[in-house]
This record gives sequence, C-alpha cells and structure tokens, in this order.
Amino acid sequence: MTGKVPGIAGVEHIGFTVPDLDAAVAFFVDVLGCQKIYEVGPFQSDGDWMQTHLGVDRRAVMKRLAFLRCGHGSNFEIFEYDAPDQARTPPANSDVGGHHLAFYALDFDTAYAALQDSGVSILGVPTYRADGPSGGQTWVYFLTPWGMQCELVSFPGRKAYERATLHRLWHPVHPQE
Repeated sequence: MTGKVPGIAGVEHIGFTVPDLDAAVAFFVDVLGCQKIYEVGPFQSDGDWMQTHLGVDRRAVMKRLAFLRCGHGSNFEIFEYDAPDQARTPPANSDVGGHHLAFYALDFDTAYAALQDSGVSILGVPTYRADGPSGGQTWVYFLTPWGMQCELVSFPGRKAYERATLHRLWHPVHPQE
C-alpha cells in the first residue's frame, strides 16, 4: 500500500449492529441524550449483493438502520440484521474487532452519577490518570443493555501530552484545534 487517500476530512459516522434497533435507539436517546435523525429499511437481495457489497451472508436481511447524532461527535449508523450466520455475542475488548464508544463528559462527576442512576452496568470504578500522555483524564467503562462496551471520559484541563507537542487529537469541545 502506498500513499494516502487524498481529501479525507474526518470520520463522518461509526456503524455497528445491535440485536434490537428500537431498544438501542431508546438507550442512546433516553440515557445518553443522542438524537435520532432518520431510519430506513428493510434491505435484502435475491442475489449476492449483500455478500459482495457488505461482506455478510448473501441471505442476510438488514431489517432496519437508524442514524443518530450525539453532541459534537461522529454520527452513529445503527443496524439490525437477520442473518443465518449471525454471532449474537458482542466481542470482548481484547478480541480482534473488539471496540468501544467513548462519550466525552463536560462534567464527569455529574455524568457518572446520571449513568449510575440510569441502571446501566458500570465496569469497575472511575480511573484517573495523573501521569503519562493521558494525564488529566478520568474514565470508566459501562455496558449497553445488549452488552456493547462504552466509555465515559473527561479531561477538562486537557491531556498531559499537549505540553510536549503541537499535535492534537480531535476533541468535541475544541474541534478546530
């Protein structure tokens, strides 16, 4: 592989599959405050379109998909499929393809208390990083009702790495830096 793809402006959306679209949308809207923008579907193919274009079993049915916006971050494209070879267990963070969604909180303590009150499963207790490039960051993982991993994160005083370089990771509060 050589070169770079010209014109990449950023991440427009993140897509993931859930077992129940209505329940997932309700979670992201009612618990995390995202906004549902639109929904489409179903989609299926009599031929091999699903396999050729999406890399799924040719008999898979994309029952529905919904687009959500959450604050000042990437959009979510959430799918609900029915497929003969569908795995129903979310991957662990250590599995190839393992993942999590991180939600930035302006006030970590207030957001954490709201998560606790919502009844979601929280993994461990908040971790504060005092040292290293992530110094100044507080985070905790939590699970969606279907077991997908998410993170609540905050670093209102910025991360320590910023003292050593002019390069910046994208930040929902300071997106133009």
